[in-house]
Amino acid sequence: MHRNQFKSALQARQPQIGLWMSLANPYTAEICATAGFDWLLVDGEHGPNDVRSMLAQLQAVAAYPGHAVVRAVSDDTALVKQLLDIGAQTLLVPMVDDAAQAQRLVAATRYPPQGRRGVGSFVARVSRWGAEADYLDHANDQVCLLVQAETRAALDNLDAICAVDGVDGVFIGPADLAASLGHRGDAGHPDVLAAIDDAIRRIVASGKAAGILNTDQALARHYLALGCTFVAVGLDVSLLAAGVRRLRGDFADIGAGRES
Repeated sequence: MHRNQFKSALQARQPQIGLWMSLANPYTAEICATAGFDWLLVDGEHGPNDVRSMLAQLQAVAAYPGHAVVRAVSDDTALVKQLLDIGAQTLLVPMVDDAAQAQRLVAATRYPPQGRRGVGSFVARVSRWGAEADYLDHANDQVCLLVQAETRAALDNLDAICAVDGVDGVFIGPADLAASLGHRGDAGHPDVLAAIDDAIRRIVASGKAAGILNTDQALARHYLALGCTFVAVGLDVSLLAAGVRRLRGDFADIGAGRES
């Protein structure tokens, strides 16, 4: 089984710079993989993805060094099993609000006796369809579980979540956190920024890896300086949208863009 280099980097507190991929397309995923990011997030929560499209993206980026992180649509344990079996070594699970939920997820990602993941790797991509005969012996150690803290409840329970054995990192979701704190649509509100800084400090102090997505380069560097280990600094959708709109704007005086 391939060693989870991303998990090793988080344990060594080596900063990992990532890119969010929400286009749900293996062709664009491979383009993104050529850029050399340390990790690439396949977004199953807000991107129009299903298990098959996420599999295709894992296959598309497999030839490149960037580590594929898969975000599940929810904490559904049956889906977690499928995502692991198609070859996701690192999972990001949204809306984890307390330690009990985190413990259920740890159990879902580990084979017995440490957990309750169903054993079917011999028919799955994750073991190369049985070619890696010792997969079951090493799988539990190579899985990396990242949970998202993005509500007031999650912040209240953050220390307990960080204390759960088997949680490798905690990712702060600024947009949902802002909404939960009463500032929907304003992730830059001073109260939200202060809550994020405090959360990052607590995660780092616990010994777990802290992560976040922020396209503001100054803020991204600020979070890295606070000790964040995995930081996504852009989104494929936003980069494409901004690029094509900027290009069309350069020719706004010509063609359909003009007022008649």
